[in-house]
Amino acid sequence: MTQKVAVLGTGKIGEALLSGMIRAGWAPTDLLVTARRQERADELRTRYGVTPVSNQEAAKTADTLILTVKPQDMGALLDELAPHVPADRLVVSGAAGVPTAFFEDRLAAGTPVVRVMTNTPALVDEAMSVISAGSHATADHLAHAEEIFGAVGKTLRVPESQQDACTALSGSGPAYFFYLVEAMTDAGILLGLPRDKAHDLIVQSAIGAATMLRDSGEHPVKLRENVTSPAGTTINAIRELENHGVRAALIAALEAARDRSRELASGTKD
Repeated sequence: MTQKVAVLGTGKIGEALLSGMIRAGWAPTDLLVTARRQERADELRTRYGVTPVSNQEAAKTADTLILTVKPQDMGALLDELAPHVPADRLVVSGAAGVPTAFFEDRLAAGTPVVRVMTNTPALVDEAMSVISAGSHATADHLAHAEEIFGAVGKTLRVPESQQDACTALSGSGPAYFFYLVEAMTDAGILLGLPRDKAHDLIVQSAIGAATMLRDSGEHPVKLRENVTSPAGTTINAIRELENHGVRAALIAALEAARDRSRELASGTKD
């Protein structure tokens, strides 16, 4: 691979992306990184053999720029980059809620922009990355973004109008499962189990259930029904979940996350 890729603002997700790309066959010499702190830049160089550069140098040198800074910092970063980014550079944004138009308005006319919402399972190569094209991005640009993010998990193309929903469902999704495991662990302790045993039981059950959902081809309702015997333990538990409005609470929570994503987008507008 001869194209140079720069990851700007290399935090945990950016580092996971670098690591995955190298395992997928990218040469470290083709990967550039930027970091606020020199110690962090030196750490990335030592760990992966990549080249730390300034944001301006990355803009001038790399064929693809992956921007992984926080949404509230994106405007300042683009102000710094704009004078140095030629219109043929591919700009990939990983900032939640920030539309591609925000980048297109600040960069050279015709600059291709791709928006990606990934999630923290990128750290274990099990990410779900949702990819959308800006006004000037072509199918080749989308394929290139898929190649990069495919190194740390699965990718899915969606219209940009669906990005806020995907952020709520997938971008924030791992936190909901962690929250559920936390609650179930507490329940296990209440039922008399040691914390470590409750944790192991729940985590392996979650892994098994997720594998069945992925590999069986069955609808989740069917899989649930297979566990739910008449007058058994499972149906009694599900009755309590319904009595406490868990399904409605999940829907409301996802709507709240989507709305916050939209607020982040509106906050970046002039």
